[in-house]
Amino acid sequence: MNINFEILATDPHCGARRGRLSLPRGEVETPVFMPVGTQATVKTMTPEELQSLGVSIILANAYHLYLRPGAEIVQAMGGLHQFMNWDRPILTDSGGFQIFSLAALRHLSDEGVTFRSHLNGATHFLTPEKVIALQETLDADILICLDECPAYGVSEEYVVRSGELTWRWARRCQQARSRWDKPLFAVVQGGMWSKRRREQAQALVAEGFDGYAIGGLSVGEDKATREAMLEVTVPELPHHQPRYLMGVGTPEDLVEGVARGIDMFDCVLPTRNARNGMALTRFGRVVIKNAEHARSSRPLDEACGCYTCRNYTRAYLRHLYVAREILAYRLLTMHNLYYYLELMAGMRQSLAQGNFQEFRQAFYSQREYGGAYSG
Repeated sequence: MNINFEILATDPHCGARRGRLSLPRGEVETPVFMPVGTQATVKTMTPEELQSLGVSIILANAYHLYLRPGAEIVQAMGGLHQFMNWDRPILTDSGGFQIFSLAALRHLSDEGVTFRSHLNGATHFLTPEKVIALQETLDADILICLDECPAYGVSEEYVVRSGELTWRWARRCQQARSRWDKPLFAVVQGGMWSKRRREQAQALVAEGFDGYAIGGLSVGEDKATREAMLEVTVPELPHHQPRYLMGVGTPEDLVEGVARGIDMFDCVLPTRNARNGMALTRFGRVVIKNAEHARSSRPLDEACGCYTCRNYTRAYLRHLYVAREILAYRLLTMHNLYYYLELMAGMRQSLAQGNFQEFRQAFYSQREYGGAYSG
C-alpha cells in the first residue's frame, strides 16, 4: 500500500473512528472535511485564509482543470500546489461526477467517455489511463479512479452494467500508474441496491487500492436510503484504509457518515450556500436576506469564534448581501467553513475522549433547541 493511515481511536457503539493520514505534504487528522476547490480555488477564499481556518487538505477537480487552463499549463507553473500557492495536500476528483452531470453531452464506451465541453462544446475523449496521467501531471497528493456514476432511479440491470464498467476502469487506472508513491482510491458505486454495493466493494477491494471512495450517494436519494447504502458498503471496506464519502453533505450528513465509519468528506454546500446567502450554524440555517435580520446586532452565532462572527452583525451581513457586495460572500464563506471545520474537530475530540455518542446527541439537541433562532 502507498498510504500511511493510522487508526487512533474507535467508538465501541458504532463505526466512528479517529485517524491520521500521513502524506508527504502534511498530516490529515480524520474524520476530515475537504473544502472544494474545483478550479484550483475555494471560491472567495485565499489559500492563506484557508490555512488560518485550519484546513489541512482540499479537493480540486481534474476534469475542470483539464478543460481550463489545461494540465500542461499547470505543470509548467510547477504543479497544482505552486500554481495556486497551496503547500498542503490536495485530492483530485477524476471527473466522474461531472461526466455524470453532463449526461446529455456524453457517450460512454468500454474504452472511455466522449463528451462535449460545457465551456465551448468542443469534443473530448477521456480514458482511465488519461485520467491517471492527468492527475499525475497536476501532481495531486491523492488520485481518484475514473468511474461511472449511475443516475438515481435507473434500473438494477443498468447498475450492474455500470458497476462492471467502473470495475474495469478501476483496474486500468491501477495499471496506468507511473507514480506509485501517490495513493489511488477506487470508487464504489452500485446505485441504491445493497447487493450491488456489496459486490462492487468486494471486487474493488480484491484489486488492492490505497483507499476507497463511496460515490453515487448525492444524486437525489433520500437520507434514509443514503445511510442504508453506507451501512452495507462500509463493512466491506478494509478497516486499516481510509474511506471517503464523495459529495456529502449537510452537517447532519457528516455526523451520520462519521457514525458509520467514514473518514473523509467533501461538498460544495458550505461555500455554495454562503454565496446564496445561507449561513450554517450549530442551531441550524440562517437565511441572511430575511427581513428579520435587518436590525439585528447579533452575530450569526454568539458562540462561534470565526472572524465573521467576532466582527460583524447580522444587520451588516444582510446589507452586504442585499446590496450584492462581494464581501458578503466572503464573510459567509469564512463562517460556513469555520463551522464545518469546528464540527469535524469536535467529532475528532469526542472520539479521542471516548464520548462520541454524547457529542452526537448534543449536536441534535442544539438543532432542536434552535427552532426560530435560525430565522
